Amino acid sequence: MRLSRYFLPILKETPKEAEIVSHRLMLRAGMIRQQSAGIYSWLPLGLKVLRKIERIVEEEQARAGAIQLLMPTIQSADLWRESGRYDAYGKEMLRITDRHERDMLFGPTNEEMITDIFRGYVRSYKDLPLNLYHIQWKFRDEVRPRFGVMRGREFLMKDAYSFDLDKESARHAYNRMFVAYLRTFARMGLKAIPMKADTGPIGGDMSHEFIILADTGESEVFCDKSLLELPTPAEDTDFSSDLTPIVTEWTTPYAATDEMHDEAAFGALAEDTRVSARGIEVGHIFYFGTKYSDAMGAKVATAEGTEVPVHMGSYGVGVSRLLGALIEANHDENGIVWPKSVAPFHVGLVNLKPGDDLTDPVCEDLYAKFEAAGIEVLYDDTDTRAGAKFATMDLIGLPFQVVAGPRGLKDGLLEVKDRATGEKEMLSPEATLNKLTAALTD
Repeated sequence: MRLSRYFLPILKETPKEAEIVSHRLMLRAGMIRQQSAGIYSWLPLGLKVLRKIERIVEEEQARAGAIQLLMPTIQSADLWRESGRYDAYGKEMLRITDRHERDMLFGPTNEEMITDIFRGYVRSYKDLPLNLYHIQWKFRDEVRPRFGVMRGREFLMKDAYSFDLDKESARHAYNRMFVAYLRTFARMGLKAIPMKADTGPIGGDMSHEFIILADTGESEVFCDKSLLELPTPAEDTDFSSDLTPIVTEWTTPYAATDEMHDEAAFGALAEDTRVSARGIEVGHIFYFGTKYSDAMGAKVATAEGTEVPVHMGSYGVGVSRLLGALIEANHDENGIVWPKSVAPFHVGLVNLKPGDDLTDPVCEDLYAKFEAAGIEVLYDDTDTRAGAKFATMDLIGLPFQVVAGPRGLKDGLLEVKDRATGEKEMLSPEATLNKLTAALTD
């Protein structure tokens, strides 16, 4: 993409409403624009990152056996009355009435709707296990939306729902999502720690939040230091096998959110292994048994011919929230530092003198070759001063910067900068292409 043809509205000044790093940098880098309290338009750069996060989530959900669908954002209040949650949910639910005076709502979650879909089609234990998910915009009317996309009113969420014949099978479904989440966040360069959590309005008796440690986190969390060192389950993990050993390894060390914190158990840990910190929730999984299937009549016939309510779980990932968490975990004083798996572009190609007989041919050739190799390039071909070009590239945080200037090219060299380390080296165009192709396509 040529910057001269792209929409990248960089802000020089930080808006006053931006309280934390991710909010500040997303506004300055032209990733989002606030439309009202807690509601944002996603501008091209932000949307590219959002789509890459979605893709990783989709790939790991598919690996774990979940099947994608899409449910509507507007739901009938009648479904929520069946489950008993319509009046209990609270003011976070946006309740509306259509032109026929029917009670509707903008869905904050989809347990009722997915249960309605399930009961409409599934009758036999032979159709189980089943896990259905979608990635959809939600709305929760936060009393005080803040921190940009970290605590907005409208947000993009992946929510999956499992259906199983009994508790033992449901626990296996829970374990598959548990392991899928560990892999999902690791692929984004994040260390997410699963912590015992409160089930809240979703319900159930087993729940884990996946927490990224960050000073700006809203929650206080407590864990054993050993969790910071555990390896991520491998890509070839067999999701059809019993994943209990992996889950046990991750859930045996102490880890809890503030609502579930046991001060005595935490205090029993060796002092040098106790971690008390702030954390950002990026995922939450629940097992809630037959809470919704009992209330809404979602039953299947067993091998013996009797009908039983299915056991269910739900599994959420804050897709838009993850973008903020990634920036909180990956930034410096100059801007964002994107992991390559989610970067909006892989390379920032900077032409210091557009129109020059030396820089133009080299940039055009390199741009074409990068694109042919599947490397996404943002080519700064604008007539802007060098300092502004460098500041923009540091702010938006692409993994590599390639700078073409007349002085270097007199010797046939380009400057290649690794954004994460700040290291620079002078390389020929061919060596630049080879180095970055190897680094970005492995």
